Amino acid sequence: MKPTGATGIQPAELGFFSTLAGSGSLSAAARELGISTAAVSKRLSQMEARTGVALVSRSTRRMGLTPEGEVFLEHARRILADIDGLNELLGQARSSPRGLLRVNATLGFGRMHIAPLISRFARQHPGVEIQLQLSVHPPALTEDAYDVCIRFGEPPEARVIARRLAVNRRILCAAPAYLRQHGTPRAPRDLEQHHCIGIRQGDEAYGLWRLSTGRGTRLRTESVKTHGPLTTNDGEIAVRWALEGHGILLRAEWDVNRYLHSGRLVQVLPQYDTPAADIYAVYPQRHRLSSRVRTFVDHLAEAFGQAGDALRAPPGAG
Repeated sequence: MKPTGATGIQPAELGFFSTLAGSGSLSAAARELGISTAAVSKRLSQMEARTGVALVSRSTRRMGLTPEGEVFLEHARRILADIDGLNELLGQARSSPRGLLRVNATLGFGRMHIAPLISRFARQHPGVEIQLQLSVHPPALTEDAYDVCIRFGEPPEARVIARRLAVNRRILCAAPAYLRQHGTPRAPRDLEQHHCIGIRQGDEAYGLWRLSTGRGTRLRTESVKTHGPLTTNDGEIAVRWALEGHGILLRAEWDVNRYLHSGRLVQVLPQYDTPAADIYAVYPQRHRLSSRVRTFVDHLAEAFGQAGDALRAPPGAG
């Protein structure tokens, strides 16, 4: 592609291209930017003409970035984040976080725990516009769709910042009525003979429960393939089914602890441990100087710290 007219990258094009790449299509970018699809296409063509390379491969339904477009996007995001951080360091944020904050969380946990904390944060920081997206599968951290993702388990990616918000363990539990009718498992293999409530979430192997005993060299883990007539991708529904006596459930203590305290659910195989699923706030390295990201993550950490203390307090304490 031969460049015409002015050559080189224009500063205003950095934000434009970042929005375009995160939208997935020209029409979606047009809606995000508040202009026509034709205007987006024209501006992109002008960029490609000035740089002399194709940045986007177009199709009738979607678009994708070329290798040159990927390089452009990586540098654009880093430059924009540095500018944002510099503005805040120079005091242009007026000591109060401002701007758009995009948050992602899982369905049930996001609805029950993250949404109320966002409500409190929004009242304390009216200059921040917050978009919360709940999803079954967490997005890839390499995407630019979100500024902060709430995840279970520490992410393997090294190019992100992961702050642990709370310790979280999964608990096997069932309603007393179910255990009276079907008996109480005494060993992991007993679960194969029970109705187990399935939850399809994330990339975890569906229906495969791992239970461990011992520590260090004495650690022993058993994997049990569970079965049952009820399956869902919504954790709240799974808890409701367990409360109604439909089977045994493996669920985070954050979601079932109040029912264990009240006696509506009873812990099963308490002598066995399940894989850790601590709660993390994850965000890209480029947001390390962002006041709105750091303030929001601090807000979550404080709230989860207080909630964790209350969660582990014995019933009636305080």
